[in-house]
Amino acid sequence: MLFLLLALFIVLPIVELAVIIQVGQAIGVLNTIGLLLLVSFVGSWLVKREGMAVWRRFQEQVNRGQVPGKEIADGVMVLLAGALLISPGFVTDVAGVLLLLPPVRAVVRASLIRRAAVRARRF
Repeated sequence: MLFLLLALFIVLPIVELAVIIQVGQAIGVLNTIGLLLLVSFVGSWLVKREGMAVWRRFQEQVNRGQVPGKEIADGVMVLLAGALLISPGFVTDVAGVLLLLPPVRAVVRASLIRRAAVRARRF
């Protein structure tokens, strides 16, 4: 857990800056800033769209009297994608966009469920 926090707060910003500098050198400073802004705006629209779709599925499951476990996990991943897309940088933008894709969310969700099952067996 400590390593993850170290990577998140120290290594990730350094990587983001390096990528932004490389992109800036390749396409120019203004184009880089424009691209970062464009990805943020398009990403926020995608987060809203996917979030609303997850919310509709959540309500359908509740109305059927079923536990919306998949929808809760998808909702958390869409929120995380939104946070990643808001933060400046291309690396986090790519991760955020990937989390917005339903097939990628399905793979991540399956991995999280397996991890939770392993942890539950330990207790």
